Amino acid sequence: MDYRQLRAFIAVFEERNITAAARAIHLSQPALSGSIKALEESLGTTLFVRQARGVEVTEDARALYPEAQRMVADAGRLLTRFRQDREREPLHVGVEHDVAAQVLRTVLQAAAGLSPGVRLQLRVGCQGAVRLASEELRCEDELFLALHSEPFVLALPPGGERHHWVTCPAQPSHQRLLPYYDRAAVAEAETFALALEMVAAGIGAAIVPHSLAAEHPGVRSEPLHQLDLRRRIGLCYSAQALALEGVVRLRDALEGKIVQINSAV
Repeated sequence: MDYRQLRAFIAVFEERNITAAARAIHLSQPALSGSIKALEESLGTTLFVRQARGVEVTEDARALYPEAQRMVADAGRLLTRFRQDREREPLHVGVEHDVAAQVLRTVLQAAAGLSPGVRLQLRVGCQGAVRLASEELRCEDELFLALHSEPFVLALPPGGERHHWVTCPAQPSHQRLLPYYDRAAVAEAETFALALEMVAAGIGAAIVPHSLAAEHPGVRSEPLHQLDLRRRIGLCYSAQALALEGVVRLRDALEGKIVQINSAV
């Protein structure tokens, strides 16, 4: 018993006529009759009795009809679902480390409005047709759409002391921060998020972007009055990526949006 046999059965049951049923589902009469015969053989019963004009349905056919309708409808929904998935254009978005959840959420909300037609695929790091990243990580040939601008702040451990520093030498901002440090670092972290975990554990203080400090419940933040250091977060994409409809639609959906992060300082 398969999908085509059930469709043929439903057509004959509703039309009560082989010719009309074949016409309704665009099959030849021999093909439709063959499907009905194969279905009857698989079920071990007779579903229709031929009359001078049309066919008469049996009790087994009456019992099968609602079940056949349900199975054909379920199969149709599956076909539609997977066909739509194949037809959607994939949109690969890379998300760099140290992007605040609130900024990422704004991008995802805009991407959700692109459906149907776009299948969003998130990637970690420097990959994808478009990236959510700090402007400092933008490649030379990339365009940049700013979504959030923020200062750097001083993140302090629960006790509020800063006898030691946790630094992030891998970050582009590290060189600009060197004059601010008044003592050697006691620990290093590859990302600001990892540095904040060290701060929360009481290892030392760190200078991090405001948005990340605001989202971490285990640290206290203070402004850096002696240092005016900021960063911008946004979409990085190449001119070639604008050939992809999904990239253009995402950029247009985010154009003019500025993400505000609640102040924690």
